[in-house]
Amino acid sequence: MEQYLSLWPTFLEGFRVTLLLLAVSGVLALLLGTLIAAMRISPVGALRTFAAFWTEIARNTPLTLVFIFTTFVMPMLGVRMPFILLAFIALSYYTAPFVAEALRSGINGVPVGQAEAARSIGLAFGQTVSLVVLPQAFRMTIPPLINVFIALTKNTSVAGGFFVLELFGVTRQLANDNGNMVMPILLTAAALYLVITIPLGLIAGALERKFVVKR
Repeated sequence: MEQYLSLWPTFLEGFRVTLLLLAVSGVLALLLGTLIAAMRISPVGALRTFAAFWTEIARNTPLTLVFIFTTFVMPMLGVRMPFILLAFIALSYYTAPFVAEALRSGINGVPVGQAEAARSIGLAFGQTVSLVVLPQAFRMTIPPLINVFIALTKNTSVAGGFFVLELFGVTRQLANDNGNMVMPILLTAAALYLVITIPLGLIAGALERKFVVKR
């Protein structure tokens, strides 16, 4: 038991880094995904084409390949930064198209008449999207978006294979150093991931019920 308890500071440090990866990458992916979703419905054809092409390329590229590019190729191109920043870039890039597609499904669910009414009172396209369309789209896509962030939580484990000591990385390190405690170490790591994902699922359910009542 004493040996197991001595591992907890390392577990908690890895857990902290996982939460940091989730928070920063989640916010960046949400911002980028919202921008891409807005471009998908833009009246400018070039923007729609670029956004559709980028989305298909980004969401069909394996996350491991994205990490290989950010960790090894970008430094070769002269872009040198801490590994955790490279992990933010990789996770945000990979997650953003899934955010964009979730939002686009919500945008498609907003009645066309609302956008037309907004334009009829003089709102520009940007104002119509930001003030009328997107707020309703966000409310309708809360469960899919939460599922995207749950997937992001699990995807942070890939960073552990690329020099970032998050929860998966420290679990692997502890398992290698404490061969007689592999099972408790793995179960602890699984429980810590559940500490993140289960509350996210509960939050999604609560918000969905709240906004369903409002609608």
